[in-house]
Amino acid sequence: MSPPGISISIFSSAQRLVFTFLMALLILVASVISSDTAMPTQNMSHKERTELREEARDMFYHAYRAYMENAYPADELMPLSCKGRYRGVTPSRGDMDDILGNFSMTLVDTLDTLVLLGDFTEFEHAVKLVIRDVQFDSDIIVSVFETNIRMVGGLLSAHILSEYLQKQVDVMHWYKGELLEMARELGYRLLPAFNTSTGIPHARVNLRLGMKDPMLKKSRETCTACAGTILLEFAALSRLTGDPIFEVRAHAAMDALWKLRHRGSDLMGTVLNVHSGDWVRRDSGVGAGIDSYYEYLFKSYVLLGDDKYLARFNRHYNAVMKYVSEGPMLLDVLMHRPHAKSRNFMDSLLAFWPGLQVLSGDLKPAVQTHEMLYQVMQMHTLIPEAFTVDFQIHWGQHHLRPEFIESTYFLYRATGDHHYLQVGKRALKTLQQYAKVSCGYAAVNDVRTGKHEDRMDSFVLSETFKYLFLLFSEPQDLIINVDEFVFTTEAHLLPLSIAQLGNATFSFRQSDEHNVLDFMRTCPSSNKLFPEKVRKPLRNFITGSCPRTISGKRLSALDFQASNADHLRAVYDMGITMVSVGDRSQGKVRLFHSFYNAKSHEEGEMGLQFMQEMLELTKIQSMNQLAQLQAVAYATDEKLQDWTALMAGPSHFSPELIGEQFVEGDVILAKPLRACSEKLNQEDDADDAKGKVLVAERGDCTFVSKARLAQKAGAVALIVCDNVPGSSGETQPMFAMSGDGNDDVLIPVVFMYNLEFSKLAAVMKREHPLRVRIMQMVEFKRWQLAKEGRNDTTASTQKPDREL
Repeated sequence: MSPPGISISIFSSAQRLVFTFLMALLILVASVISSDTAMPTQNMSHKERTELREEARDMFYHAYRAYMENAYPADELMPLSCKGRYRGVTPSRGDMDDILGNFSMTLVDTLDTLVLLGDFTEFEHAVKLVIRDVQFDSDIIVSVFETNIRMVGGLLSAHILSEYLQKQVDVMHWYKGELLEMARELGYRLLPAFNTSTGIPHARVNLRLGMKDPMLKKSRETCTACAGTILLEFAALSRLTGDPIFEVRAHAAMDALWKLRHRGSDLMGTVLNVHSGDWVRRDSGVGAGIDSYYEYLFKSYVLLGDDKYLARFNRHYNAVMKYVSEGPMLLDVLMHRPHAKSRNFMDSLLAFWPGLQVLSGDLKPAVQTHEMLYQVMQMHTLIPEAFTVDFQIHWGQHHLRPEFIESTYFLYRATGDHHYLQVGKRALKTLQQYAKVSCGYAAVNDVRTGKHEDRMDSFVLSETFKYLFLLFSEPQDLIINVDEFVFTTEAHLLPLSIAQLGNATFSFRQSDEHNVLDFMRTCPSSNKLFPEKVRKPLRNFITGSCPRTISGKRLSALDFQASNADHLRAVYDMGITMVSVGDRSQGKVRLFHSFYNAKSHEEGEMGLQFMQEMLELTKIQSMNQLAQLQAVAYATDEKLQDWTALMAGPSHFSPELIGEQFVEGDVILAKPLRACSEKLNQEDDADDAKGKVLVAERGDCTFVSKARLAQKAGAVALIVCDNVPGSSGETQPMFAMSGDGNDDVLIPVVFMYNLEFSKLAAVMKREHPLRVRIMQMVEFKRWQLAKEGRNDTTASTQKPDREL
């Protein structure tokens, strides 16, 4: 018997009412806020918009054909090598490869984009290829999250659109629901991950063995987004197949996550233990590790009509806007101490947030954050993977992510403001100039140098080009009415009519966990504010050349930024002057305070308090940095009497060298240098890594992957050197490497900037072998001071007491 079908032209009255209300709300906002002001942005002509739509189409096909001709049936295309990336065949990138399952991921992820482009012939051909070639019975560990959003979502969306084309375009009459059956099979292969005491799924699962794979015995941690981005696909799978198990498990996971929120702040952390429910990382924001959890709360309400998800979204949203939002910026805080910032940079994944704000009806902050991101893009050409609070590059990669273009699309749909068409045009032209290669589109390894990376993720075809095409398309250009669908986090289309196939959810009114106040923040806050009026005060937000008003509260030392013109003006009014110290390029300044220079007595008092705070802050920062700073030390003479040390940063995933502990060994280079190969230092011309301190270059795989491979090769420690020429710990903040939440690395791992490592490399060339010690910098300083206070004999033999 063929699986139940679905017609997207039929809607339940409740679902039609919900979505019609949301869209009408956005249109009402756009009309109300534009009533006072003529549109300031020059309108894009229909001709130009059509040309850009066709250019977006051409971009898609340039990448799609490159994949199909050079990579299929591989999961991904490697655009620089112009060949496919296969799990277990292509050199491993460590944990990054958990997205790969040797199941032709890029083609499955791309199927519904072909329908939106109106290419029914290629869609039908691609569906036949997937049915013929794709199988899931592989002894491979995959990410539950990625497999769900890319593969299950891709199969479901393609199934729905296949049935739609049968009815509306009179094609594909041979299709009998094969893609839905494939989605069901894959769903069952993911279900073992949900067998935890909390109901929160494991991060990874073996497609053949489930959780019985020995590699998964220690599996216990997952991210909030990983566990909270399941429900849309699993609910659709249950309702299309009639098998409730998927939706039941996904609801249980969402309920378990909700119970783990901090009851005082209503914030969530980013990494948790799936067995105990304990938080491993309490950072709370809207970027990596948590982003799509918020998205699925709101979209689960829209798709399934369950009020409790709206209530939960609103609780979290209010908390985010209270604690995380800082004007147009979104800065991570600690969930249990929400007034304490947990990091000083933002990652590019938060670019989805303005789009979600548009869908929820809060237009003004969406415009503001989008404008900030657009200025970051203009400043660096491409939005870097992460950037600091003063908009400098933190992580320089650009993976051709879709989130900024997605938000641009939703802002244009909500406002009709042609500014967003111009933003989309700039994004499109930038991708054409900096990412297009002869064999597809390549990620950018560093936006400062423009160097490419041999990587084209499936989301480039599934999302990036899809949203660009939709942005420049008119409704009449599309075969389907996208307003009748919900876009998943991977931009797959699920019709609102899914709700009529049965509802296993429950109204919030059956529980006392929510009250009416949780449903109050559902109307737009943009009262008579045309987007241009919101953008205008932010026009020079990043450069600081346009005055920005600061609320009446006093500027604190913790919030002070020397690059902010308003902050400089505020401290000047408080009677504080700044004098550059040393090389201007290092940005070091000395502060002086005088009551006589203050604008008023009150501001003079504020200045004195500011200076006291700055002194305390400086002390704390110096102590914290010195305590964490690592030393790579080596002797400068044969008698081992005189030693010197180069500074290095710590890692969050390796053992901490405490007190007098140290690691010692001959230092050698990894081969290959980036240490991402399972055959690390096993070639004939490579030094044996056993008992050695291994040096690897940053790039190609994660820090923790390099550490695991170095440990497997027998190294006693790992030094990761920066791949950015000229970087130095003297001019840049100390860098602490982050891991993936697992604690299986047992060797110390430290990070050295480029200039510091260049000094070490020069010594390695002169002295072979070179023996080094890795220890805390503060202990090295203490050791040196102790040596200086002893006689020559003692000084020549003194060593730290314990070796790790």
